[in-house]
Amino acid sequence: MKFDGPNTHIKSFVLRGGRFSKGQHAAYTRLKDRFLINDADGDAPLQFSAIFGNDNPVVVEVGFGSGSATAEIAAGRPSVNYLGIEVYKPGIGNLLKLIEANELGNIRIIEGDAYVIFRNSIPGASVQGIHLFFPDPWPKKRHYKRRLVRPEFAEYMQNCLVPGGYIYFVTDWQDYAEHAMKVLDLTQGIANSHEGYAPPRSWRPVTRFHRKGEERDRRIFELYYVKQ
Repeated sequence: MKFDGPNTHIKSFVLRGGRFSKGQHAAYTRLKDRFLINDADGDAPLQFSAIFGNDNPVVVEVGFGSGSATAEIAAGRPSVNYLGIEVYKPGIGNLLKLIEANELGNIRIIEGDAYVIFRNSIPGASVQGIHLFFPDPWPKKRHYKRRLVRPEFAEYMQNCLVPGGYIYFVTDWQDYAEHAMKVLDLTQGIANSHEGYAPPRSWRPVTRFHRKGEERDRRIFELYYVKQ
């Protein structure tokens, strides 16, 4: 579904320099034409059956970081297709290395802004699940407007889900968890599957951000909403 209105929006990320290792750069150069989806932030809806070569369910991960969790989840569920969205080339290069090393055929990657991609290119009722694991919390109050989980993006996400599909959000910042719960509670068409926060899913790997949060004595907050 193409939403009306301007394409301008407050970005939830700031592109910053990062070490692009030789291995990551080599994997990016060698594998991008095979696993990256070009022109995914345009106006044409994506055709998942053509992209993956099958009609298996599709799960989207927004901001996959190094890609280690994405690769581990995809390896354990070969009958599910995983679409990772990321803006940082080192992370994309690292996931491409993991795809090659583990011979994972069920992952594809979009390099771009998730807000624009969900808005313009992911078809309605086409996605089984959406993962948002430790998105940038933008902890300063003046930066809350940059948080990815806000009403318009929540509406885009719920529109893309199939009936019974889910949004799985994880953070170690309590105020972001409270903010996300309020936004998702007000989004028509989805409902919290628990009374408040959800227990962790056994299949979600412990990521570097998860470990960092625990090392700083932060609680891990999880939300799990389902399309009605």
